[in-house]
Amino acid sequence: MEIRAWDPGHGVYPATGDYVHAVEVRGAERLLFVAGTMGLDIEGRPGGTLEEQLGLIWSNIRAILGSAGMTVDNIVRVTSYLRDSAYAEANAAARVEALRGRAVATTAIVARTLADEWLVEVEVIAAG
Repeated sequence: MEIRAWDPGHGVYPATGDYVHAVEVRGAERLLFVAGTMGLDIEGRPGGTLEEQLGLIWSNIRAILGSAGMTVDNIVRVTSYLRDSAYAEANAAARVEALRGRAVATTAIVARTLADEWLVEVEVIAAG
């Protein structure tokens, strides 16, 4: 399988260093669509701070991917739902750290989550 960042280079505004406009996947045999994942611990309790929730989100995503025989290296798309736009910088930093600096196609949306204590929800698409 080959995963390649796709950036047209012209005709569209430039991407920043932490994301790309598109990701091309060739030769993948599987796609894994991970539902929106919250910053909840194993007992379903939310982390007390934004940073704790972001840590739990990426830990939960790693566990889900691992159960499918994948890692964060298989992630090709990330969508984040933030309760407040003030969370954007911390969310981006957590994503960059979790992906070890690998840029993928990503979108962040400010939205109301189903529970007020859920500060961020993240869904991913992985290819393998």
